[in-house]
Amino acid sequence: MKQIKIVGIAGSLVPPSHSLLAVEIALDQAAKQEGVTTTLIDIGALNLPLYNNQIATPEAALQLANQVYEADALIWGTPLYHGTVSGLFKNTIDWLQLLSDRQPAYLTDKIVGLVSTAGGVQGLQAINTMEYIVRALRGWTLPFVVPISRAWSIFDKEGNLNDDKVRKQLEDFGEELVRVLR
Repeated sequence: MKQIKIVGIAGSLVPPSHSLLAVEIALDQAAKQEGVTTTLIDIGALNLPLYNNQIATPEAALQLANQVYEADALIWGTPLYHGTVSGLFKNTIDWLQLLSDRQPAYLTDKIVGLVSTAGGVQGLQAINTMEYIVRALRGWTLPFVVPISRAWSIFDKEGNLNDDKVRKQLEDFGEELVRVLR
């Protein structure tokens, strides 16, 4: 059986990052499946400058691009900011321009699972935005998505998830990604 590599990309600048915690739960469940390895990239810790192809490429951007390129699948997570993905998330994804010269380029034929966290109830807006980005980068989105509404009431101040239904959704999501990959 081929080893499956799944990379999670999530985070925010405000700890605890609900999107990072949610993606971590899904990755943990995926990693329980035989032959699966996972990596979680905390974009809040990458400290990437605004994407600019006229500057020297930061080492963190090169590592990000290499990890994404080597992955069989990805899980993306972002908080909802003003009806869309966070600026931090979008900037991180913009650095995937480094994959444009690879063969195959960008996210060609990779499956990307999508998770969002929202203070209100409109988390699906960030999911929709991420889906457009995945398509633009030649990837495929997993039909099963997890928009988490009212994240402030579901995660406590220490970052613990206190909602069994949401935990089950995230765990099922992690298992579904592996099932689709196989």
